[in-house]
Amino acid sequence: MTKNKLYYGDNLDVLRKHVKDESVDLCYIDPPFNSKRNYNQIYNNIGKEDAAQAQAFVDTWTWNMIANEGYDEIISNKNGVFTAQSISLIAGLSQVLGKGSLLAYLVSMTQRIAEIYRVLKPTGAFYLHCDPTASHYLKLVLDAIFCSQGGDFRNEIIWAYSGGGRPNEDFARKHDVILRYSKTDKVVFNADEIRVPYNLDIEKYKSPKAWGSHKGSDKSYAPNELGKIPEDWWLISPINSQSKERLGYPTQKPESLLERIIKASSNEGDVILDAYCGCGTTIAVAERLKRNWIGIDITYQSVSLIMKRLEESFGKSVLEKDVFTLSGIPQDFDSAVALANKQDDRVRKEFEKWFVLTYSNNRAIINDKKGGDGGIDGTAFMLDFDEQNKQELKKVLFSVKSSKKLSPSVIRDLAGVLDRENAAIGYLLTLYPMPNLAKEAAKYGTYQNKLVGHTYSKIEVVEVQQILDGKTMYLPTTIQVVKKAERKTQDNVTNDIFES
Repeated sequence: MTKNKLYYGDNLDVLRKHVKDESVDLCYIDPPFNSKRNYNQIYNNIGKEDAAQAQAFVDTWTWNMIANEGYDEIISNKNGVFTAQSISLIAGLSQVLGKGSLLAYLVSMTQRIAEIYRVLKPTGAFYLHCDPTASHYLKLVLDAIFCSQGGDFRNEIIWAYSGGGRPNEDFARKHDVILRYSKTDKVVFNADEIRVPYNLDIEKYKSPKAWGSHKGSDKSYAPNELGKIPEDWWLISPINSQSKERLGYPTQKPESLLERIIKASSNEGDVILDAYCGCGTTIAVAERLKRNWIGIDITYQSVSLIMKRLEESFGKSVLEKDVFTLSGIPQDFDSAVALANKQDDRVRKEFEKWFVLTYSNNRAIINDKKGGDGGIDGTAFMLDFDEQNKQELKKVLFSVKSSKKLSPSVIRDLAGVLDRENAAIGYLLTLYPMPNLAKEAAKYGTYQNKLVGHTYSKIEVVEVQQILDGKTMYLPTTIQVVKKAERKTQDNVTNDIFES
């Protein structure tokens, strides 16, 4: 049985190390656009708690060490995956654009597109979702990699939508671009799976004369009873604040968009790859349509959100070991240390995110603010009774430390933060064992949850090895990090008061 795979890490490394040549039937990617916008991180607005908003990915590209290394890899044709045309293109663009933001973006995309071409089957298709800011440059990159090796440009699909603000001096920018390429001329295309209504009076147009004939042929055409193949402009509603699909993820795409792509360019049992899988729309639709899938994302919030989405949409069995593999997360102490010590700015806080989300069973909200975090790396909420015996939410705070030596003052600092935030419980999550801190934490006593009659330590010290051994937070909570995904296979779901 082919296992579904979810990778946590840089998609370039994952593609190179873990995805075999010609093993993928369809690849769709929705990478961050080079549009100089900051995308807010997954958040959940609980009452007035807008502080949960945070930045997941700064969509502003800079020329740095990573970009320079990528440029050198392309020019030197690392691993032999870059065509002569793509090498010449990037070298030429460096003269035109200079080594700045746009070139850094194109270098990153060229590296990954070359690997995607490698892993696609001869019948495979590639859809690249972008916006008009850089779509013309990306088409040059795609032409240089696909068309120079026998592949074809198939479509420039325009996904049109409405809503949101309107400019005063420009036409409203209300479309994305999806570039469709094939590796060979034998690409899969299931026309009957994606037909749509003609939007005309079929009875009126049953006559062959009404439809005419193809130039150079006496063959007449009549409407197909299943409808027409969609044009290359798609009117599909985006995710809005009222959508049942909405997860609170800022760049979330509608399932109907991915459904059309997956149905058109793959069959049941095929392998679907999304190398920037974000909140997991591609994966969720692939699962529903009985495809196998590979997902990759560089942020642990996305990985945790995807697992939560799959479980709530399809049940826990979708994540069982015999059908699902999660790779890239720390499996032992050494790999946890390695994650904590990564210098790459893109994953600067990934150790903290992984630690908090893993321990909290993805129930916490990550504090991903730039600069000072006020001593809070994550926040969760638990249910309790107030003095009037009414249910209320109590804050639970998380602070992560990766230093080898810590003084008891960090416990006192956390206690001060609990007081400041009027929080019930605090967890100090440490990379290394800290028995001196556990002794200090005991001085702060306990917290009694009246709802379930359970006593908790006011401050608890949890070390990373305990997480690796399976220890997780055990609190009465029904508050989720994100809005629940609509369940696809079960209609009635109840939450246990304890989630562990």
